Amino acid sequence: MQNDQKQTPRRGVMLILSSPSGAGKTTLSRRLLDEVEDISLSVSATTRQPRKGEIEGIDYFFVDDDRFHQMVTSGAFLEHAKVFGNSYGTPAGPVHQELEEGRDVLFDIDWQGAQQMQKVAAADIVRVFILPPSLEELHSRLKGRGQDSDEVVEARMQKASSEISHWDAYDYVLVNDDVETCLAQLKHVLEAERMRLPRRIKSVGELAKSMMGDE
Repeated sequence: MQNDQKQTPRRGVMLILSSPSGAGKTTLSRRLLDEVEDISLSVSATTRQPRKGEIEGIDYFFVDDDRFHQMVTSGAFLEHAKVFGNSYGTPAGPVHQELEEGRDVLFDIDWQGAQQMQKVAAADIVRVFILPPSLEELHSRLKGRGQDSDEVVEARMQKASSEISHWDAYDYVLVNDDVETCLAQLKHVLEAERMRLPRRIKSVGELAKSMMGDE
């Protein structure tokens, strides 16, 4: 049975995670990538300059403005946006290759990126929104990180309300009150979505047909 699965693998899942800053999405993403097989993080293309230690093709695909524009006009991106003066986009080619090989791809993007991807790849996408247990707890987490000034924390809190308003556009909403519980729920979501028939139609269909005989 394992050999048959390798010959005709399931189709991969495009797993989108969105949340307001401080809700724990980055921690959940890292844990999921470390603890679950056959899933990788999507690598974006960007026009910003590489930072120290960043590796081409691992952290980002680094391109200039002209190349990025060409990729936009040719439809090479699943989604793209401009952030703080730099352009970012998700190349479609590497993602589709992973899906065809039965590997899942994790996306850490906001609700606008999720909307763009839904329009071009709805059958492959599973959207998960991560909520904090309360705004008070979110504020406490942002302050506790010690990474931002009070002004930046307040700006993130204001943006959080806008982001949370789109919660009902997602397939699943998980409340990250406890990271271990939320991670377990996220794993259950992924496992269930991997088993959906449209993603396993080749392997399961061949097995079912072999049992049906002539009619």
